[in-house]
Amino acid sequence: QVQLVESGGGLVQAGDSLRLSCAASGHTFSNYAMGWFRQAPGKEREFVAAQSQSNSRRYYADSVKGRFTISRDNAKNTVYLQMSSLKPEDTAIYYCAARFFVATTTAQEYKYWGQGTQVTVSS
Repeated sequence: QVQLVESGGGLVQAGDSLRLSCAASGHTFSNYAMGWFRQAPGKEREFVAAQSQSNSRRYYADSVKGRFTISRDNAKNTVYLQMSSLKPEDTAIYYCAARFFVATTTAQEYKYWGQGTQVTVSS
């Protein structure tokens, strides 16, 4: 069984930066692609960023491209989401997710999910 635990969320002002972490356990982390998704109140869960298991490929939603960076440390079984130039529209619960090997941008294709961490950006 794969367990994912997010941390690092909080309340920040527009323009600030924040780094989310997702610690994984219960599987061989390096075999799994990792993704970040978010869900704002009243909206569907949407893709934010994903990285392949080999660290070679990264994918970003257009809305965060150039502002967010996904990275992973396979030695620490952790994936990160560095967020900068935050905007009020980035306010959401952020979830990390894992699927075997290949990164995708579709939430339904990820098998394992964390509990989420709240990010609130004030204007």
